[in-house]
Amino acid sequence: MSNFFAMVNRMKLIDRWALMRNTSKENIAEHSHNVAVIAHALCLIGNKKFGRNYDAERCAVLALYHDVTEVITGDMPTPVKYYNDKIKSVYKDVEKTAGERLLAMLPDEFKADYKPFFEQESKDKELWKIVKAADRIDALLKCIAECRMGNREFEIARQSQQKIVDEIDMEEVKSFKEEFLPAYSLTLDEHTK
Repeated sequence: MSNFFAMVNRMKLIDRWALMRNTSKENIAEHSHNVAVIAHALCLIGNKKFGRNYDAERCAVLALYHDVTEVITGDMPTPVKYYNDKIKSVYKDVEKTAGERLLAMLPDEFKADYKPFFEQESKDKELWKIVKAADRIDALLKCIAECRMGNREFEIARQSQQKIVDEIDMEEVKSFKEEFLPAYSLTLDEHTK
């Protein structure tokens, strides 16, 4: 018996933004889906507009699994995770151990297929940069959504996330911001007019 997929299924039980009052809860399964959609889009933007040769489908799958270790570790709040280099280093070790535990749950014939989701390979270096950018964009989108609902709790987080996204030096991200980001501030009626 393998527990791997049952554990992955538990992503829906791990809430994000635990230190803040949310008008709409978000779990890591929802977040990973959003990151996968954005990462896929960033790859296509790169390929079609900037002559890149990204594997958009592989990038989307990497994004789907980018936070799966949190079914073991929980979602460590960003202010804690990045408080200092020592905590950051220890947390990386905890994530590595969680990844090893999850991989150990797979039958041997599947371990090599899933290992790149837990141990980043050099061939995927550019794709992981895109996943990280998509992760940052999704954090900004969460802040935008909360602010739209009048939740002042996210005002400073929105400013911080906006600055982080603005500082990402990738043409794909700049293009996404210009073409797609403004629509996230619209209401349903404005979307469907």
